[in-house]
Amino acid sequence: MADLDTGCPMKLTGRESRLDEEIRTNPWPFYRALREQAPAYYDPGLDLWLVSRYADVEAVSRDSETWSLEHGYQDRYANGHVDELAEIMNRDGGGFVRDIIACDPPNHTRLRGLLDKAFTAHRVKNLEPRIRQIVVDLIESIADRGHGDGMHDIGAPLTARLICEQLGLDFDEVGTEKIKRWTNAQLAQMGRMQTREEMLLNARDMCEMQNYIIPRIREREQNPTEDMTSDLVHAHIDGVDNPRLTFEEQLSCVRAMLVAGNDTTAAAIANLLWMLATRPELAEQLHGYVDDERMVTRFVEEVLRLQPPTHGLFRTALRDVELGGATIPAGAQVCILYAAANDDETAFPCPEKLDVERRNIGQNLTFGAGIHRCIGIALARMEIRVAAQEIVRRLDHIRLAVPESELRYLPTLGTHTFEKLPLTFTRRR
Repeated sequence: MADLDTGCPMKLTGRESRLDEEIRTNPWPFYRALREQAPAYYDPGLDLWLVSRYADVEAVSRDSETWSLEHGYQDRYANGHVDELAEIMNRDGGGFVRDIIACDPPNHTRLRGLLDKAFTAHRVKNLEPRIRQIVVDLIESIADRGHGDGMHDIGAPLTARLICEQLGLDFDEVGTEKIKRWTNAQLAQMGRMQTREEMLLNARDMCEMQNYIIPRIREREQNPTEDMTSDLVHAHIDGVDNPRLTFEEQLSCVRAMLVAGNDTTAAAIANLLWMLATRPELAEQLHGYVDDERMVTRFVEEVLRLQPPTHGLFRTALRDVELGGATIPAGAQVCILYAAANDDETAFPCPEKLDVERRNIGQNLTFGAGIHRCIGIALARMEIRVAAQEIVRRLDHIRLAVPESELRYLPTLGTHTFEKLPLTFTRRR
């Protein structure tokens, strides 16, 4: 087992915000203070409530009648620039299409049923050999060099290539950097931090992304192929008024899969590498049972609990609610902090420990809970597990190439993603 440094205790004054640079860089002391002092905390910088205790985060996640994901996601979309963004997208990007996967029942029930057609257990199970080959190729390309970037050399190209292949997109034509730009532009619309100037740049990248995706969707309408895009275009479920996805829904879903299918999993792999680099005993622990799939799976699950790539997502209260000792009024927004919930000692004794023998190891909230739990959870877990195995099989003495204080994260609130993760290592002999 290994300790996760959550910092020194802090005393809340009511003026602290998740926007604060120090808190964004190391939010763990803030999360602990929230749980202990103000489990439902009004964040003055964000004008919303932060929910931090495991029981509360799980309850909000499972109660879609009280807490709206659709409003939580859409009400502040584009951070006050939505009308101008829509004008640009309609003019230059083939149309302004909301991220409709972020919706409430009954629409969510229909959309989830259609999306399940693209994430069959058979498809995911058959992907492991391809995932392993991509990982091996990436690691082998840098193993003898002795240095590399955990995000840009391993995490991002693995997940970007795989999701492109599964969607039937040409990765060699698109490339990791373009997907990164597209992903960051899309995520910025929910990140609550972009300026108007940043929105204009992001809108350009979003137009480029849609202008690439739209012709591929049109092609699948006439000529279906063996990929997720075709699965979505031709998906059909019985017993509903609209048994197929509309074109706008198809575009929104392909776009969402492209973004979600690479960003959070790439960040999770980078987080794994960070933990191996800063806690060398973990690398040896993992290497000791690298061929035991059960133990590697449990190790990865603890990494996901300790360092989740998504720290929180938004909901809107549909009525006045008593929560965490506070009254949250109807129409107020909350951010349910998965990362804080995963660190709650009432749910996970000694939460700072990476403990592969933890009895409730699968009950972390990294992938959410309830009807909105991540649809790609099985694929993400497989990618991270395979990456973990091949990293410790092939690399040794993994260390940070820069002081930890120099590491920076992307300026978003929902995710916690390294901008860069410079590493040194040797080939394991």
